[in-house]
Amino acid sequence: MKTSPESRPLYPQRPEGKWHNRRVVFSIVIIALLFVTPFVRMDGQPLVLLNVLERKIILFGIFIGPQDYWLFGLTMLSFFVFIVLFTTVFGRLWCGWACPQTVFMEMVFRKIEYAIEGDAGKQKLLDKAPWTSEKVLKKGLKYTIFLIISFAIANLLLAYVLGTDELYKIISEPIEDHIGLFSGIVIFTGVFYWNFAWLREQACTVVCPYGRLQSVLLDRNSINVAYDHGRGEPRGKLHKGSDRTEGDCINCFQCVAVCPTGIDIRNGTQMECVNCTACIDACDAIMEKVGFDRGLIRYTSENVIERKTAKVITPRTWGYAAVLLLLWSALGFVVATRTDTQTTLFRAPGSRYIENSDGTISNLYTFKIFNKTNHIIKPSLHLDSPHGKLLFAGSPDLTLEAAGMSEGTVFVIIPKSELKSRKTVLKLSVSQGNQQLETFETTFIAPEE
Repeated sequence: MKTSPESRPLYPQRPEGKWHNRRVVFSIVIIALLFVTPFVRMDGQPLVLLNVLERKIILFGIFIGPQDYWLFGLTMLSFFVFIVLFTTVFGRLWCGWACPQTVFMEMVFRKIEYAIEGDAGKQKLLDKAPWTSEKVLKKGLKYTIFLIISFAIANLLLAYVLGTDELYKIISEPIEDHIGLFSGIVIFTGVFYWNFAWLREQACTVVCPYGRLQSVLLDRNSINVAYDHGRGEPRGKLHKGSDRTEGDCINCFQCVAVCPTGIDIRNGTQMECVNCTACIDACDAIMEKVGFDRGLIRYTSENVIERKTAKVITPRTWGYAAVLLLLWSALGFVVATRTDTQTTLFRAPGSRYIENSDGTISNLYTFKIFNKTNHIIKPSLHLDSPHGKLLFAGSPDLTLEAAGMSEGTVFVIIPKSELKSRKTVLKLSVSQGNQQLETFETTFIAPEE
């Protein structure tokens, strides 16, 4: 995979065209979803919450607490396999269209920069110019707006990590009561500000590992933004009134001028390319002006360019799809059969059965009931079979806070007539009101007859 040297700083020309307009509309939808999602609630809880600090994760209404981290792991594994499958077929479509780094950089911060400082040429001149009042005003205005938006993104991150309730507390209550969280907002504001004001495209070309995975994930059938070298080569300037013997590429370098990572797409698939489509629009505009067909740079695959054959679904694609289907099936089954509580009940260590004077046998157990939801549960423990009763030690409060736990000891008392062997399987259940939350089994020990 080829790479191209970076030039710093980069001054990409303002992109415009059919594909850019589509990305603008799509980015507006993405940004709206990013800012609205933390405030959407389902059954009284956030639609999405990624609170790894308190080990509470909610994904589209499904609460994942400390007891279900393996479920989160299975979800992430499914997501990674999906990314592999998606990249194998569509290349870095995610990077160019939906990645928050690209969306905010190109559709928010870069747009502000164009509005205040002008296109690439004017930006270069402004940076080289001495510090006049005009330059101070433009730079000050730009970086002030950058800082405000970075602060908004930092608050958005907090809404995803800790929830909108905590965010509201920081906003409405004295800062000294939440100095830790407010410090976190300040730190992340600085991180986002540095990222979008100075790091910029290097977040994609240097920091992000996804681009480096292209050489592993892509093949000759993967769809990418690509230059049709068969049609475009050899390159040559356009001369009026003479027969053209070169290819369709007139060496105008407009594809390079608009590239936000500063590469030349004509050099082939490169790690730095984020598939933003700016070069497609630039090239199509030039092709129209000189009377050539559009599509010299387009979404296509290497095999289409070289062999004129299109084959999106390959054996490797089928393999990834099969693995993903298995993971999604397992995830769907686990979610569908998941209970709101998880109870463990074991015979107390070192304890034996007790023969009571009323003709019953007792076993002492310790129990723990975990709440796997994000709301309060008031459970009750029942012995379903065989016939018998439960006698709790003391008066335990089984009320479970969100993601909380209740524990205690209980005697299971069963008449001898119900016991047919030394070991009997007990069937128990946990309920809340008339709703059964889960069932489980344990072993009861009785004297040998």
